Amino acid sequence: MGGVGGEQELSADNVRGIVLALISSSFIGGSFIIKKKGLRRAAAASGIGAGVGGHSYLLEPLWWVGMITMIVGEIANFVAYAFAPAVLVTPLGALSIIVSAVLAHFILKERLQALGVLGCMMCITGSMVIVIHAPQEQEISSVKEIWKLATQPSFLLYVALVIVMVSVLMFHFSPLWGQSNVLIYTAICSLMGSLSVMSVKALGTSLKLTFEGTNQLVYPETWFFVLVVSTCVLTQMNYLNKALDTFNTAIVSPIYYVMFTTLTILASIIMFKDWSGQSLGSITSEICGLIVVLSGTILLHVTKDYERIPQSKSIYAPLSPSLTTRLTGELLDHVEDGRNSDEEKVLRRQEMF
Repeated sequence: MGGVGGEQELSADNVRGIVLALISSSFIGGSFIIKKKGLRRAAAASGIGAGVGGHSYLLEPLWWVGMITMIVGEIANFVAYAFAPAVLVTPLGALSIIVSAVLAHFILKERLQALGVLGCMMCITGSMVIVIHAPQEQEISSVKEIWKLATQPSFLLYVALVIVMVSVLMFHFSPLWGQSNVLIYTAICSLMGSLSVMSVKALGTSLKLTFEGTNQLVYPETWFFVLVVSTCVLTQMNYLNKALDTFNTAIVSPIYYVMFTTLTILASIIMFKDWSGQSLGSITSEICGLIVVLSGTILLHVTKDYERIPQSKSIYAPLSPSLTTRLTGELLDHVEDGRNSDEEKVLRRQEMF
């Protein structure tokens, strides 16, 4: 764990985690552009886009290059959790949005507005603050230690609350308001996502120890974490697909990212005690850095959304719909932009896991 004090030197494991997280963001951000070019090329060749049910992109080599690039990025992200705390790795995922936005500006000719540039700078600045003040990774020698952390009363209480909230959202709120309120589906994804990341970190640490010569595959706890990861990810994919099919991507993405990141960090703090031993100044700096990253991410997506909104000729026309109107979904149909929006929806569905 990190020592008491304002700033502290990064451990070797934290450095490895940061490098892997940056590599992951670069590959995932680049894969979005490659796959989008593949989708466009396939749609031009077949005349049927993926957004309207076409699957010709499966025969497009460029799309597969993008998919392989994304898989490499996801593997790097998985390994990063084995070396660094989730408080450090998860917010760095926002950098993939920057890579995607910058490459789209130069390759796809999708103009990056001034507010988009500001959003990129905010994400970079916030990430730097988090890296500087990040806690040190715990020294773990066995999956038994992780199991002990996972079964401590405070984390079991968090898991129980997540299960209750997800059950209520799935069986009560989803049938009633799932098609009209974007928060229902994204909350289910985010809550399950926080548990999946904790299990991914546990599984990644177990595999790291196994490769180092201490076999952890003989313990049933390792396979329990595999089961939890599979269950949580499948649930996330199901409800994320529902969210993307129902609401505009520019609305779903920032809300999902903010909720998922916040809940994941909360779960990590409870389970791994990431802030134990850190000074109040370091903790405050991390929180501020996270807020800056989240704000920059929202700004980037709002900028993309604004570009799609038909501009009124009136000088008194509002810049964008109100937040309340957005969350109830009343103007979401007017934000879609034909084929490009359909392509982006398909890409998001493929990319977010």
